[in-house]
Amino acid sequence: MRSFVHALPKVELHVHLVGSAGIDTVLELARRHPEAGVPTDRAELERFYTFRDFDHFLKVYWAVQSMLKGRADIHTLVVGLARELARQNVRYAEVTVTPYNHVTDGMPGNELLAGLESGRAEAAALGVDLAWCFDIPGEKGLVAGRETLAFALSERPDGLVSFGLAGPEAGVGRAQFAPFFDAARDAGLHSVPHAGETTGPETIWSAVRDLRAERIGHGTSCVEDPALMEHLVLKGIPLEVCPTSNVRTRQVASIETHPVRQMLDAGVVVTLNTDDPPFFGATLEGEYLAVATALDLTPVQVATLAENAVLASFLPGGRKTALLEEIADVLAQV
Repeated sequence: MRSFVHALPKVELHVHLVGSAGIDTVLELARRHPEAGVPTDRAELERFYTFRDFDHFLKVYWAVQSMLKGRADIHTLVVGLARELARQNVRYAEVTVTPYNHVTDGMPGNELLAGLESGRAEAAALGVDLAWCFDIPGEKGLVAGRETLAFALSERPDGLVSFGLAGPEAGVGRAQFAPFFDAARDAGLHSVPHAGETTGPETIWSAVRDLRAERIGHGTSCVEDPALMEHLVLKGIPLEVCPTSNVRTRQVASIETHPVRQMLDAGVVVTLNTDDPPFFGATLEGEYLAVATALDLTPVQVATLAENAVLASFLPGGRKTALLEEIADVLAQV
């Protein structure tokens, strides 16, 4: 199964750029910016990076964020992610970027865009096609929504395909961001908000109804509402499921008890993703293997998960067809 999963051409739909920073990338950034106080010794950094609890995750996340000063740092981050994806035979990824956080931290917008552009070009040379989702940090309110929309529509970098909403869900209603999503969709961007990770089905309903979500980030709590599950199936709205992340943040007890089985049994379109992979000790290959083992999936069922991600992506039709044919070829060799 391990070699089969590796051989499958894979697509990642839910990975945060800052949260993708691995040890090698953070070590390079820490040595470039020693004033940030992040360990510059590999062994010490590995201890610092080892997941302890959610508060520690946030501490490490913001430590990485603090070292992103300009285009060279963003380039380093993007290329580090691309190398890791290439190692796992991931051909395409839609990467979530939060411009509002970078700009309010003092990075000029043109520096962010230049780093994304040059990093994306180097990723392509590695065989990984990257696309961007610009998302609103919901906890920062409507001003973050306005600024994120304005930045997305005024700059519109190559590869920008979607508009998202992340951050804490509790107390951050989805509906208040509807005008920004309306404008983003009118401009041709796809709606991909987070919902139902740390709150109940009502948040997912709001994402679907108020933000007209085309995909849902996480969506874990959908299994608590059969009518919602039926709606997701009927409308073909895929879920970006991040099992290891859900375990690490204690939204579920284990992969074995993760509601992904209920989702699949109900006919929901499930895609597997990593969220903030090095922070949670996750890889996309690892997500496939963990779910395949926990659910005792056959190669055909595992291939279906890979196909789901291709079909749920915002790739052009021709690229989807080519990847689906590759998946079929790998499966035929089992």
